Amino acid sequence: MCFSFESAFSQEEEASRFGVGADFYSNYIWRGTKYGEGPVIQPSLKYSGKIFTAGAWASTDFNGFQEADLYFSFSLPAGISLGMTDYYYSGLKYFDYSDSTGSHVYEINASYTLNNFTLSGNYALNKAGGAGSLGGDLYFQAGYKFRYFDIFLGAGDGWHTYNPDTGEDKFTVCNLGLGTKRIIKVTDSFSIPLIGQVIFNPDKEQMFIVVGFSF
Repeated sequence: MCFSFESAFSQEEEASRFGVGADFYSNYIWRGTKYGEGPVIQPSLKYSGKIFTAGAWASTDFNGFQEADLYFSFSLPAGISLGMTDYYYSGLKYFDYSDSTGSHVYEINASYTLNNFTLSGNYALNKAGGAGSLGGDLYFQAGYKFRYFDIFLGAGDGWHTYNPDTGEDKFTVCNLGLGTKRIIKVTDSFSIPLIGQVIFNPDKEQMFIVVGFSF
């Protein structure tokens, strides 16, 4: 049997590119809108290469709401990232791609990061009645990280602001907030990041306070 240190290192390096984790939050707030009820568990699987990342992410509460997403992205020079996300809501038929009851929303994503500043843009490619997308839905968000906290502001239309009672669809600010993180040291080799956010949606006139931690 032939064995080389080079091949062993390559296998170990490849294995280290795969990651698994889970987040636990008091509520699931996405772009200023609450999904489900009560605490949520958000497991994730990820592969990270030099410029390519792909993974799966989900959110499940204790009252039946479930979401399961697939995504990929490319890290380009000058702090630019491009990618796509497939949003799917469990309980809907997986292979339903129709406009009226479709269960998938395909969204392209782009972001630019410079030091502590991040600007991102998102565009939903398709209409999916079951998942709530109108097709062509836009969302932009800007954020800045300070030493002890970060701030963010997001605006969108379509499924971010659409009012089914009035049929109104407008592009407006829907996600404004402040967040902070604290690292809780459990042992010399294991720590838990504790995250807190205050989120305000001026469009729906709602405020949320969310706390959670990650493994």
